[in-house]
Amino acid sequence: MLKKYSPEVCIGPVDLHIPDGGITALVGPNGAGKSTLLTMIGRLLGLDTGVIEIAGYDVARTKSADLTRVVSVLQQENHFVTRLTVRQLVGFGRFPYTHGRLSAADEELVDQALDFLALRDLEARYLDELSGGQRQRAYVAMVLAQDTEYVLLDEPLNNLDMRHSVQMMRHLHRAARELGRTIVIVLHDINFAGRYADHICAMKDGRVAAFGPSDEIMDSAVLTEVFDTPVDVVQGPHGPLAVYY
Repeated sequence: MLKKYSPEVCIGPVDLHIPDGGITALVGPNGAGKSTLLTMIGRLLGLDTGVIEIAGYDVARTKSADLTRVVSVLQQENHFVTRLTVRQLVGFGRFPYTHGRLSAADEELVDQALDFLALRDLEARYLDELSGGQRQRAYVAMVLAQDTEYVLLDEPLNNLDMRHSVQMMRHLHRAARELGRTIVIVLHDINFAGRYADHICAMKDGRVAAFGPSDEIMDSAVLTEVFDTPVDVVQGPHGPLAVYY
């Protein structure tokens, strides 16, 4: 696939197969093309050449009604009416199936998403009454309620402090395992990727610089090359840690 913005700026060419199941993290320096690649996969941005397939569907040619039953996307910026309650927002994730009329089965999926993100106590609160971190969790719950096999998340740890970032990654790790989701996630913190992702796709200058199981990418030479800064990977209590301070 290829997306060209100018003769000097382009994303690709990218030739990538993301394995089914588990979490694949997209990492890399600012401007590497992580979010652009994710939005092209989710058909929120067109590509100039090439083909993107999800579950056998050609993303560019598949009807939106069919694609939204296969893949759900959370962008960095979300603009929903702030006078929605958390439950109403999460219920919006069922829109591709219900067009606003939720059945008992839909309500059960909403309940499941609320429980997964520990939002049950906040379900009646309005979005403008929430902290940034609580609102971010509600957005992720909305995506999970869409109940798609493939989930694309662009920097879901935005606005989250250390504690809530860890909780979010644990929730997503459980969703991948227990709900059978394939989650592709843009992350800035390489150590969250190393701890929770099954595979890491490291991008640089609009191209894939390295891709493989997390243990292979969590390597001093690989990360130093990708981020253009010295990185030492050491063995921590729960796996490899990148030290770059």
